[in-house]
Amino acid sequence: MSRTAEDNYKGVWGNRIGFGDRPAVLVIDFMKAYTTEGSPLHAPGVVAAVAKTPALLAAARRSRTPVVHTNILYSAPGCADGGMWVRKSPVMTAMVAGNPLAEFCDGVEPAADEAVVTKQYASAFFGTSLAPMLHAWGIDTLMLAGCSTSGCIRASAVDAVQHGFRTIVVRDCVGDRHDEPHQANLFDIDSKYGDVVGLDEALGYLGTRA
Repeated sequence: MSRTAEDNYKGVWGNRIGFGDRPAVLVIDFMKAYTTEGSPLHAPGVVAAVAKTPALLAAARRSRTPVVHTNILYSAPGCADGGMWVRKSPVMTAMVAGNPLAEFCDGVEPAADEAVVTKQYASAFFGTSLAPMLHAWGIDTLMLAGCSTSGCIRASAVDAVQHGFRTIVVRDCVGDRHDEPHQANLFDIDSKYGDVVGLDEALGYLGTRA
């Protein structure tokens, strides 16, 4: 008899880590390339996630929880600073200054007092100052929103736990190109690297800090 993934993982993976005392919200790569119809990167799941995220941002700002945003931008000729990733995924060459697709999505733009970390690869931590900045702030819990679930969210979640943060992915506020990789990666993150929670749970936690 075949077993479900939940049955197979039960008692082995899936421990809950919970929220800590000093959270930050990390909004990963909500750029118009993912929400503009006709763009090669257009992802309906990201459109839905962008629509849910203003509530998370509003709760974070009310509670004075730090919010950090990331974007992907290449500045070297031929996007050479994208290295092998751009060779593997040349669609990413849209992420250059001046391309409207590289702008932040409407409604989830960084506030004037919020940090923006520019990256060239999938993880928000790889080759950036994100981890030292969060550690300097005393952050122990990192709440992730953004895209895509199977790419930059997963890579950032893995690196977040490896950098010692309680990693929380807000299910309603992350999205992908297709539902199957989206769900599979949420299952895997929740099993091994962090907690996947609903928006209501995330808002409730932030509400206790307001």
